[in-house]
Amino acid sequence: MKKNIVNFIKNIFPFLMVIILWRLQNHFWNPGGILAIIPIFYCSFVKQTKWFGLFAVLFCFLIDYNFDTKLFWTTVYCLSYSVNGFQNTIDLSGAQNNAIYPFMYFFGACVILLCIFHLNWTVLFRMLWVFSWCSLLYIPTTRLIKRVSYD
Repeated sequence: MKKNIVNFIKNIFPFLMVIILWRLQNHFWNPGGILAIIPIFYCSFVKQTKWFGLFAVLFCFLIDYNFDTKLFWTTVYCLSYSVNGFQNTIDLSGAQNNAIYPFMYFFGACVILLCIFHLNWTVLFRMLWVFSWCSLLYIPTTRLIKRVSYD
């Protein structure tokens, strides 16, 4: 019985992490629940989790809803997921530091696109802050997911 509960928690932890990070939205520290992108990226592209793709699409849509970005994150995620599914040359599961550099490229490209669409100084500094904050929290978040779910 105890082993079943532990296995259940291990299996559900990435999903719970996304829900918690999306729900703990704050105007400065977690605008629109954007920190949920970290486990979405990690569990979709680096350590692929069963049934996580549909869940990730739902939460990308919810992030879009909070940001009022009209399906931006959902579209970018679906395009990235489809490109990752068709290619077989890049293996993110073996990348160093839980694939932080591919995450920074993915997230940085999205931030640059958002800055281009809404170009002013306030948006530029806000996006620099969000990019820096998400990149800084990527390693601890992914290590926590890895420790709880995959060990």
